Amino acid sequence: MSIERIHLSAPDVGPLERDALLRAFDSGWIAPVGPELTAFESDLAALTGWPGSVALSSGTAALHLALLAVGVGDGDDVLVPTATFVASANAVRYVNARPCFVDSETTSWNISPDLLEVELDERARRGELPAAVMVVDLYGQCADYDRIVPLCRRYEVPIIEDAAEALGSTHGGRAAGTLGDVGVFSFNGNKIVTTSGGGALIAPSTDTADRARHLATQSRVAARHFEHDGVGYNYRLSNLLAAMGRAQLARLTDMIRRRREISDRYRAAFAHDEGITFMPFAPWGDWNGWLTCATFTDVRRRDLVIQALDAADIESRPLWKPMHLQAPFASAPGRLDGTSEDIFDRGICLPSGSGLGGADLERVIETMTRALSSG
Repeated sequence: MSIERIHLSAPDVGPLERDALLRAFDSGWIAPVGPELTAFESDLAALTGWPGSVALSSGTAALHLALLAVGVGDGDDVLVPTATFVASANAVRYVNARPCFVDSETTSWNISPDLLEVELDERARRGELPAAVMVVDLYGQCADYDRIVPLCRRYEVPIIEDAAEALGSTHGGRAAGTLGDVGVFSFNGNKIVTTSGGGALIAPSTDTADRARHLATQSRVAARHFEHDGVGYNYRLSNLLAAMGRAQLARLTDMIRRRREISDRYRAAFAHDEGITFMPFAPWGDWNGWLTCATFTDVRRRDLVIQALDAADIESRPLWKPMHLQAPFASAPGRLDGTSEDIFDRGICLPSGSGLGGADLERVIETMTRALSSG
C-alpha cells in the first residue's frame, strides 16, 4: 500500500463543511451574494470585535482594498516587512505605490520596531513620511504593536495589519487583525481557516467596510441598469464558500489547539538538539499555531532534513525568502540588517496542519531524526 503524502498545512475539512456547502447549494444562492456571505461577515465581526467586515475572493484582494481604504495611491511609499509572502508587497504595486522594506527582529521574526523607528524618524526629518506602514503577523504570531502603534501615531501614519496567517491569534488580549487601522485575513487552502480561496478586510468602522464592499462589487450603484460611480473590482466571496468558512470558524478553537499540540511535540522531540531552535514565542500575545518553524545552527543539517523529508513524500519548506532578494523588488529601498536573510538561510517550515494525525506526525519526526543522526 502506498504511503500518503504529508502536506505542510493541508485543509482540515470534514462533514460539517460538506453539510454547510450542500445547504448553501440547495438554497439556490450560487453567487457572490447571499445569506451565508452576510452571516460569515457577521461571524468575523463577532470573532474580532470589529463591526466592519467584508468577505473577499482572496487575502491579496483584501490587502489591495486596505491600501485604498487608508488613502495609499500613485507615487506613495509604504513600509513593508521584508520577511513576508509576496502578496504583501505585490498589493502595494497594485495601487502604483512603492514598497520600502524593513527587516525583522529576533523576538518574533516580525518587523523590527527599532529599524522602523529609525526609518520613520529619518523620513520625518526629510519630509518624506510613508503613506502607510503594513505590518505582517508572520507565521501566525502578532508583531510588537505595543511599540509599533505609538511610533506610527507619532507621525500620523496609518497601519495596515496583514493578519493573513494570524486568524485566532491575539496581542494583549486583542484579536489579530484589530491592532492597526484596518486588518486583513486570508482563507487560502493552507490557512488555519479555509474557504478554499478567500479573504476578508476588517475595520473598526462599518463605513470603511461598506466602502470596501462597494469597490469589491465593481463600484455598482443602485439602478435598474448597471450603473457604476468609479473603477471597481470583482472581489466578492462566493456564498457557497462563505458557508464553508462559517463551518470552519465553528471549529477554530479546536484547530488552534491541535496545531499547538503539534508544535509542542516537535519542540519536545528535538529539545536535546542544541543546533535546532524553534520560532520564539513573544511575550505579548497568543499564537494560533499556524506553522511550526525552526532554524538550524548548521544550514547543512537543515538541507539534509528537507531532502530526507522530500524523499519520504513529506512536504517542508524554507522560510519566506525576503522580498528585497526577490527579482520584482530588487531595486526597492530597504532598512535592512541581515536578520531576515539569516532566518531564511537557516529556517524550515514543518508539517503543521490541524488534520495531521499522530502516526503521520511521528513519521515526520522519525524521518527528521534519521536524517540528523546520519549528518
